[in-house]
Amino acid sequence: MLVSMTVPTDPAALTPAQRTEVELLARGKADTSRVMREAKLNETPEAAHKYLLRAGLWNEMRVPYAERAGINLSDLSLDIPALPDEDRLDLTHLRALAIDDESSQDPDDAISLQKTADGYRLWVHVADVAAIIPPDSELDLAARARGATLYLPDHIYSMVPDAAVHQLGLGLQETSPALSISIDFDDEWNADTVDIQLTRVKVERTTYLKGQQQLEAGDELLVMLHQLAQASKRQREREGALSIDLPETRVILEGDQITVKPLEKPDTRFIVQECMTLAGWAAAIYAEDMEISLPYATQDAPTRDVPGDDLPAHWARRKTLARTRFRPVSAPHHGMGLDAYVQATSPMRRYLDLVVHQQLRAALKGEAGLSGAEIASRVAQAEMNAGGTRHVERQTRRHYTLVMLSRQPEKVWDAVVVERRGPVATVLIPELALDSQMSTAAPLGAQIRVQPAEIDLPNLGIRLREIRE
Repeated sequence: MLVSMTVPTDPAALTPAQRTEVELLARGKADTSRVMREAKLNETPEAAHKYLLRAGLWNEMRVPYAERAGINLSDLSLDIPALPDEDRLDLTHLRALAIDDESSQDPDDAISLQKTADGYRLWVHVADVAAIIPPDSELDLAARARGATLYLPDHIYSMVPDAAVHQLGLGLQETSPALSISIDFDDEWNADTVDIQLTRVKVERTTYLKGQQQLEAGDELLVMLHQLAQASKRQREREGALSIDLPETRVILEGDQITVKPLEKPDTRFIVQECMTLAGWAAAIYAEDMEISLPYATQDAPTRDVPGDDLPAHWARRKTLARTRFRPVSAPHHGMGLDAYVQATSPMRRYLDLVVHQQLRAALKGEAGLSGAEIASRVAQAEMNAGGTRHVERQTRRHYTLVMLSRQPEKVWDAVVVERRGPVATVLIPELALDSQMSTAAPLGAQIRVQPAEIDLPNLGIRLREIRE
């Protein structure tokens, strides 16, 4: 294993109490360690992690990032109430597709397309989680404290209890309650009327790859949805939407075996993403018309224009984007080319999506919703918690990717120079979605061959060397 570390004292001589002390520092549960101090080592979680690896007290599969972030690593076991008895529009006659990754266990959105006299009606059905999780309920407070579902390779820590997912996940029961967002289009795919209703749907679950096979075989629903998605993307690009396409991966664990798989991006993934974007726009427009406070997702205009369609262009273009901000008043989302937008299609996985549903549901029921100040308070808490969750997911993926690399140190990888600053370049291994800085004379955009020279697992660092053949 290509891991560089030195420990000036004999860690094998640690007493159980001393080992616990160092482990607490490594897990982020303590700020100091006498053992580390007397060994003249930094009293940081990363230094303690390195010490424990060197001592053989931790192995390379020990992943401490969620603990350090203070994330609750327990499964919610709260009771869930029964669904309320209420009127719903019956849409079970429409074909509704929930298209997800093969590993998805929480399907919370599905798509239908209905022919109308003047064109088409897109329906985006979303699991009606707010039906059983009203604001400030025990379930709501638990979801708010998590902010988002945590997806780790070895376990999923859901934002809502598994029983709620089982009851409300689209396609997990014969019929499903949904909050359905509709947009009417003419025959040229120009959007007209938007609406939101409580519905009942019958959902067919499939995967992106199986759906792609159906699309290529001429499945009428998917063919029409593909046309709609392409028209929607063209319209957003005319309004300034940015196209950013960088490699993504999934980490799969089977015992101690690690597989890093590039995330496939078939047309069906594009269809789903574009339909979810349309649903977020429609929900925002509906809320504006109805004067409903929502956590609107907004983004300032990019700092500069970056032309091109290669990896360096996409890498640079991402850096021009400001962070998405959530606030209770509508404003443009420039990166998406939309005049208004909310995240509305993952209420089982993202807390602010749940808040959107709680507000829309209150309006549909003629009830008072949360105030703008209450929305702002929820945004602050949810952003902090969800941001930590996403950061831990990235750290964990990188950790396992580095472990996998350390186990095959002789393998040579294809990489691309995506950024240059003087003699230092940032290179990206597309197959692993892994980037690192290194010294190379290769120009921007050049493809080079690299090998791991040194891996610093506790600091999630890697030093690459260029292989010239």
